[in-house]
Amino acid sequence: MDADLLDRGGVGLTVQGRRATITLDRPDKLNAQTPVTWAALREIGQSLDPEVRVVVVRGRGRAFSAGLDKRLFGVDDVDGAPGLMSLVQRPTEEADADIATFQQGFSWLREPDRVTIAAVQGHAIGAGFQLALACDLRVLTEDAKLRMAETGLGLVPDLGGTLPLVRAVGYARAVEICVTGRDVTAEEAQRIGLANSVVAADELDSAVDRLVEAVNAPPEGAVRETLALLAQADEVVDPEQQLAAERAAQIRRIAELAGLLGG
Repeated sequence: MDADLLDRGGVGLTVQGRRATITLDRPDKLNAQTPVTWAALREIGQSLDPEVRVVVVRGRGRAFSAGLDKRLFGVDDVDGAPGLMSLVQRPTEEADADIATFQQGFSWLREPDRVTIAAVQGHAIGAGFQLALACDLRVLTEDAKLRMAETGLGLVPDLGGTLPLVRAVGYARAVEICVTGRDVTAEEAQRIGLANSVVAADELDSAVDRLVEAVNAPPEGAVRETLALLAQADEVVDPEQQLAAERAAQIRRIAELAGLLGG
């Protein structure tokens, strides 16, 4: 693990047994993100011990993440990474590759190898909202507010947030949330499927701990196979395809269980 990269990206990592906790650690900047932040997240995803089964993503201070560091809205490099406006000065293929690299800091959180949980307090704006959406589960404090701010800035959500948002709330509501750029309160987030639970601020840690314990309880292989089935479920056009995927997954599970039991 590149400790210097994590430090420059303002990202902390602690691993305790089968749990890893990623902390956005720029509280003075409300945990605003830069390409170095995304590189640090990508490094964590590539380096985590396979024994880690649950990843918690959180922010230090009064906000989960206020989104993009404002310095990115220019042509100058930010901490050695290109500003957004400099992307248009590159060939399209290079700009596309840069953004694809940024996205990798988020996309690994959706892989079925482990359950990922966002612990959200305060604001989760733009890239912060998309980081929370990259996780399988979201626990919000009562004061949390989610906002997809990109469209109002003349941009689009490009860190992988559009698909999980539509999956969670449906197309029409996703359009409204993105295009208006309005705040989604914690109460609404729970009501429309963006939050699994909402708790008082001083109960966030304990609520996340209980959830980690619960998702750690089933056998690892069963969780992995179930996550993969659920992730593909709404993309399957033919229901028979999903049924076949379930059969194949179940046969793999039974074979593993039989091996463990000596059968």
